[in-house]
Amino acid sequence: MNIRNTPQIPFSTRYFMPQYTHSSKERGRETPMETLMDSAWPLLVKLWPHILATTLITVNIGASLHALLTKRDTRSTIAWVGLVWLSPGFGATAYALFGVNRIRRKATRLWAGRREVVHRVETAMPSKQRIDDAVRPDNTLLRSLTTLVGEVTKRPLLDGNTIEPLHGGDEAYPRMLAAIDSAKRSIGMASYIFDNDPTGKLFIDALCRAVDRGVAVRVLIDGIGSRYSFPTSVALLRKKGVTVSRFMPTTVPLYLPYANLRNHRKILVIDGTYGFTGGLNIRHGCWLSKNPTHPVQDMHFFVTGPVVTQLLEVFIEDWAFASGESLGALGDGECDSTWQPNLAFTGTSLARGIRYGPDDREIGRIKLILIAALASAQRSVKIMTPYFLPDDAICQALGVAALRGVQVDIVLPKQNNLALVGWASEALLWQVLSRGCNIWLSPPPFDHTKLMVVDSSWTLFGSGNWDERSMRLNFEFNVESYDAPMAQKLDAHIGEIIQRSTQRTLSGVDSRTLFARVRDGLARLLAPYL
Repeated sequence: MNIRNTPQIPFSTRYFMPQYTHSSKERGRETPMETLMDSAWPLLVKLWPHILATTLITVNIGASLHALLTKRDTRSTIAWVGLVWLSPGFGATAYALFGVNRIRRKATRLWAGRREVVHRVETAMPSKQRIDDAVRPDNTLLRSLTTLVGEVTKRPLLDGNTIEPLHGGDEAYPRMLAAIDSAKRSIGMASYIFDNDPTGKLFIDALCRAVDRGVAVRVLIDGIGSRYSFPTSVALLRKKGVTVSRFMPTTVPLYLPYANLRNHRKILVIDGTYGFTGGLNIRHGCWLSKNPTHPVQDMHFFVTGPVVTQLLEVFIEDWAFASGESLGALGDGECDSTWQPNLAFTGTSLARGIRYGPDDREIGRIKLILIAALASAQRSVKIMTPYFLPDDAICQALGVAALRGVQVDIVLPKQNNLALVGWASEALLWQVLSRGCNIWLSPPPFDHTKLMVVDSSWTLFGSGNWDERSMRLNFEFNVESYDAPMAQKLDAHIGEIIQRSTQRTLSGVDSRTLFARVRDGLARLLAPYL
């Protein structure tokens, strides 16, 4: 065969259109497609760098504009824009996956054209005189806090409540199980962790008995928190006929952007009449008298009175968000009788539910409340939290309070259950210690309590921690209370823990080894995501 006389097949046809190679060439003619490819390919080879550059620049501009228009935090905006331009392609992809707040957008679509669940609470709203009587006469700043929190939360302060602290699962779990067994109309339950363990099975059985009695039962478990045990409690609840939903599960790649956006709220409402909330998950480790392998101390609260309405509202909203089901007539602000709250007065505590999360139009409402509470303090501030990773604004507010002469005591676990969090916390303790705050390390078992008491008059409790995850990334629920007798009891409780704790001093922090300081500093870089 004479190779020189063999027709030469163009590159584009030879490698990308083999279906034409033999038939058309053997016939001595080219198809229009071959002709087009032969002419376009050299141009494409020549221009592809310019096309790629133009595409990347366009995508980068779009991502940057979105960040500039939607991000409220200047540091976050700078970080995302920098990543987008310094890492072309990768930066924009990362921003699309993790930087866009799809939660807020989804919530907006869900509640478009609907009013929030607002029950008839006007009769439970206290008068100015009632507020003045509930707060110490000499603390005008604390009285002004009632106005600020109302403006930030858009929720009224409600009178006529009773709030009872429950120490750990030993006090809380039997009360919660008895409440479930007493339910006649409805049970709304939300938990971050609901383990399939001996304690979890007790709750599963109680919920099943309620379903058998004809009670409307809805159980909401976080998509990640539901997977702390296997097989999961979700599967067992569904098998036994309990209506359960997972909050943004992460088993499907589509939900990857939501991996950090967890429902950390703990709410149980029975018949719209009384409820439980705080920091307690459903797991065997919190029942200390059962001698669990990994014991966890915590605190929960039994609540009655009109403020239960606000617990129920938050649960109904979360349930609609996760399942798509509206409990009652959510659209017109009313609930049917099954989920109708009871506004009867049961005590004298002034209380207000505080919901916050990444679906808020203004992220950071809890920071404003914490800063305002610290600014209102005149004598003492006591704080308990398992995870202490506040930003600079919170650290400065703590320091300013201490510099004003307020005694600021912060109680942290001596041994954190999350090593990275403990290391990161060590790296910033100097910011509050150097300004006169007291840091106390509580002995085992690990204490998961989230609690704040100001001037033995004002109390904040719930699911939120003092870290960026709780303040920006998670869905949380706290309750503020103006109840001096309860505040004094909790103040004394924290004081008793302080007596058993070890004080962490500035000299102790400064004397860490070089390795520990480097380790803690590196861990602190991850603080927004720990």
